[in-house]
Amino acid sequence: MRIALGIEYDGTAYNGWQRQKVGRGVQELVEKALTQVANHPIEVVCSGRTDTGVHATCQVIHFDTESERAMRSWVLGTNSNLPDDINVCWSKSPGKDFNARYSAVARTYRYLILNRPIRSSLFRHRAWWLHETLDDSSMQDGANHLLGKHDFSAFRAAGCQASTPIREIMELTVSRHGDWISVTIKANAFLQHMVRNIAGALVATGRGDQPAKWIKEILDGRDRTAGGIAAPAHGLTLVRIDYPPAFDIPGAGIPALLPGID
Repeated sequence: MRIALGIEYDGTAYNGWQRQKVGRGVQELVEKALTQVANHPIEVVCSGRTDTGVHATCQVIHFDTESERAMRSWVLGTNSNLPDDINVCWSKSPGKDFNARYSAVARTYRYLILNRPIRSSLFRHRAWWLHETLDDSSMQDGANHLLGKHDFSAFRAAGCQASTPIREIMELTVSRHGDWISVTIKANAFLQHMVRNIAGALVATGRGDQPAKWIKEILDGRDRTAGGIAAPAHGLTLVRIDYPPAFDIPGAGIPALLPGID
C-alpha cells in the first residue's frame, strides 16, 4: 500500500529536509518515527528538498508499506514519535500511481520579510528583518520580468545539481501587509537556492539600489555572480504542492503564516 503524508516543520534546527551524513535532516526523524508505527524500515520520497533553516507548512511525502493501519493511526502514531518542531498533518492512500515528487505539477514557496525599524523576537526564525523601508511596488515590477519559462542560471546555487536550469514561474507576487512583505512564488520546480536568490535581488530593487529592469538584465545574463546576495534561509517556507485532482491530495499547508497573509 502506498501512503501519502503532509508534513509541517520548523527547519531552524535542521540541515534541510534530506537525510544527512553529518548533522540532522528532517527526513531522518520522519523515517524513524514511521518505522516505529509500521514495525519495519520505512524510506520516504518527498515532493522537493528544502535547505538548511527552511520551513514547511506542507511538505508532501509518500512511502510503501504492507502494514495495515488506519489513516488516523499514521498521523497520531508518527507524531507521538516526533519532536515538537516536526508534525504530520494528514494521511491519504492515493494509489500506487502517486509519486510525491514526480506527480507534482507545481510547488509554492513564500518568503517573508519584516520591514520596520524594530526587530521581532517572535519571528526571528521566520522572517528576514530589514529596517529600511522597501518599495514593494518596485519589487513587483522586477518580479514581473521573471514570469514564464526561462533559463534561471543567474538564480541557481553554484553547487546546484539540476540537469537543466529551465524552469517555469507561474505566479510571483510581492504584497505588503502593514510591516510585512511576502514574496509568493509558484513554479513547476525550483533550482537550489532559486527562491532565496530571487528574493535577495528583489530586495535590492525595493531598497532602490537597482532599478526593476535590473532583474531582467540578471536573468538574461545568466551569471549568478551578477545577481546580488541570497536572502537568508529562515524567511523561506514551502507552503503548497499541487497535484492532479485525481489523487485528491490536500496540497496546501496552513492557510496563513500571519493574519492577512494567505
